Amino acid sequence: QVQLVESGGGLVQAGGSLRLSCTASGMIFSIKHMGWYRQAPGKQREVVARITSGGTTTYADSVKGRFTISRDNAKNTVYLQMNSLKPEDTAVYYCNVCPLGSSTLGWGQGTQVTVSS
Repeated sequence: QVQLVESGGGLVQAGGSLRLSCTASGMIFSIKHMGWYRQAPGKQREVVARITSGGTTTYADSVKGRFTISRDNAKNTVYLQMNSLKPEDTAVYYCNVCPLGSSTLGWGQGTQVTVSS
């Protein structure tokens, strides 16, 4: 059974940093294009960063230059380094395949990121 477990969230002040981790099990992780998503209260879930199986990365304009996605296939883990955090980054963060579609995995519990001003 495929499982995604996110961790690393917390409460930080604006300008601070956090590193999120997402560990996958029950699948061949290395061949998957993976993404980090976030959902703020009252808003739709959005993708913030994507990394292909080959390591190519793309970012939403709102996080470009501040967030860095990476992966360690030996650990079945994808990371999101978040720097210069802003209050508008406050959301629950999830990982999943990217793009979403027929191969979408069951969502994990997510990890809460709260940025205070």
